[in-house]
Amino acid sequence: MPHPSITAQTYPHKPAIIMGESGEMVTYKQLDERSNQGAQLFRSLGLQAGDHIGMMMENTRQFLEIVWAAQRSGIIFTPISTHLKKEETAYILQNCGAKLFIGSLKLADVAEQILSEASGVEHFYMVDGIKPGFESWEEATDAQPMTPIADQSYGVPMLYSSGTTGQPKGVYVPPPGDDFNTPPVLADSLGVAFGFGEESVYLSPAPLYHAAPLHYSMMVGYQGGTIVVMEKFEPEQALKLIEEHRVTHSQWVPIMFIRMLKLPHEVRDAYDISSMQFAIHAAAPCPIEIKEKMIQWWGEVIVEYYAASEGIGITIIDSANWLTHKGSVGPALVGELHIVDDDGKELPVGEIGTIYFSGEQARFTYHGEEEKTAGAYNDKGWATTGDVGYMDDDGFLYLTDRKNFMIISGGVNIYPQEIENMLASHDKVADVAVFGIPHAEFGEQVKAVIEPMNWADATDETAIEIMEWLRERISHIKMPRSLDFHRKLPRMDNGKLYKRHLVEEYRGGARADEGPGAEDEDEKES
Repeated sequence: MPHPSITAQTYPHKPAIIMGESGEMVTYKQLDERSNQGAQLFRSLGLQAGDHIGMMMENTRQFLEIVWAAQRSGIIFTPISTHLKKEETAYILQNCGAKLFIGSLKLADVAEQILSEASGVEHFYMVDGIKPGFESWEEATDAQPMTPIADQSYGVPMLYSSGTTGQPKGVYVPPPGDDFNTPPVLADSLGVAFGFGEESVYLSPAPLYHAAPLHYSMMVGYQGGTIVVMEKFEPEQALKLIEEHRVTHSQWVPIMFIRMLKLPHEVRDAYDISSMQFAIHAAAPCPIEIKEKMIQWWGEVIVEYYAASEGIGITIIDSANWLTHKGSVGPALVGELHIVDDDGKELPVGEIGTIYFSGEQARFTYHGEEEKTAGAYNDKGWATTGDVGYMDDDGFLYLTDRKNFMIISGGVNIYPQEIENMLASHDKVADVAVFGIPHAEFGEQVKAVIEPMNWADATDETAIEIMEWLRERISHIKMPRSLDFHRKLPRMDNGKLYKRHLVEEYRGGARADEGPGAEDEDEKES
C-alpha cells in the first residue's frame, strides 16, 4: 500500500482527486507536489512534528492537499465542522492548541470572527481568496519548493466529537509509527475487508471534516485509487457521478439512502450503478425497510459497519449476512464485544445494555483529559462510546440507541431509534426525530418531530394519518403522544442528527405537547 508520493512516481498523471460538481481534477503528481509545498510552509513557519493545526473548509481539493501536507510532516490536524459558530470554533482551536488556522472564503464570516478569539493561533490562512487578517494559502504554498522536507514523519487527525450530546472532545489516536509511509490501521482491517485497491474509484458524498469520509479518502490515497468528492450531497447527482466515473466504492449514511429512494422511479432507473462493488454505510442504524429496498435496487453490494472515531472496535456485516440477521451491524471484526448493565455486569444473549469493546485496540485519549476518561472505560479496561444494544446467539450486534437518548416512560425503557426507523419509511416523511419530554405522571413521554417531504403536508390531517399508520406497526407503549412538523431538522451534512437542540427546545417548555399534530402557528412557519 504505497504512500501517494510513491504513486506519483509510478502513475504521475493518474487522477487522485476529482471534484464532483466542478469536475476539477488533481493528479497524483500534483497532489505530491502541493502536499510537499504545504509541508515546506509548515516548517518555514516553525511548525514541527507534534504541533497542531485547525482547518474549517467545505469540500474542496485544497482540503485533501492540506491533509496530506500535514500527514507527511508529522502535524496533528483538526478539521472543524463547517456548521460551528465563532465560540465553538474558537473553543476547539484553543483546546487542541492549534498554532495555525486555515479557513475558506465561503466560510469567512466565522473565520473573521475568530481572529481575536483563538488565543494561541499564530498564523491565519485562507483558500480561494482572502479577508483582512488572513494570508492566501495558495500564494504562500506556491512560493515553497515542491521537494519533500528533510524530516518527514507521520501526522494524524484529531477529530472532535460532533457535539450532539455536549461539549466537543478531541479524540486522539496516536500514529502507528514515525515513518510517514506506514499504512494506517484502517487499511489492514476495513481496507482489506472492502477490497480497496489501486483500481478503486471511491465516491465521497459527505463532508470531509467528518471521520469516516476523511479516513476513507486517505485510505484510498494510500491504495493509489481515485476519490470523487461531492461538494455537497444531492441524491440525483450522486447517481450521476456513479455512472459517469464508474464508481466502485462509496460510503453513506442512512439518510442519504432514504433521500435517494424517495427520488421518482424514472429518475432512479435512469442511471447505471452496476459498477458499484461496495456501498458502505455507517454512522447511524439503518431502518430495516430502507436497507431492504437498497439491496433490492443496488444488489448485494450494501455493507455496514459499526465503529467510532475513538477506534475502540469494529463490527461488519455484508448483505447476505444481513438478510439472515436483519437489523444487525454484524459480529466483531476488530476487538471483542460485551454487553454490560448499569452495575457493570455482563449480560447474556438478547438482553439490552451498554456496548463495550475489549482488546489492545481499545485505547484512545480525549485531548486534555486523562487516558481512562470517566465513563469511557470500565474497571476491566473495556471501552465504550455510550451506545446501547444487544447480541444474538451468533454473536451479531444489534444497536438500540445511544444511552442518553433512551426515554423512560412509566418505568418502561423506550428507544427512539426504533420509532424513528419506522417513521422514516413513510412516504410523506423526509426526516424524523423522536425524544422524550417531561410528563408529570409518567416522568417522560414520547415526542415525534417530522420534516415532511412537502411542507404543504404539514397539517393536522397529515399528522393524524401518520400517527394512525404508525399505530398499526409498533406497540402502543412506544407511540408518540404528539407529533410536530419542522421545516428542517438539525441534521448536518455528515448525517448526524443534532437531536440535543430539539430536546433542549422542547424540554424548556417552548412547545405544546397535547394530541397528534399539536403545534403552534409559529412552528408551522419556523
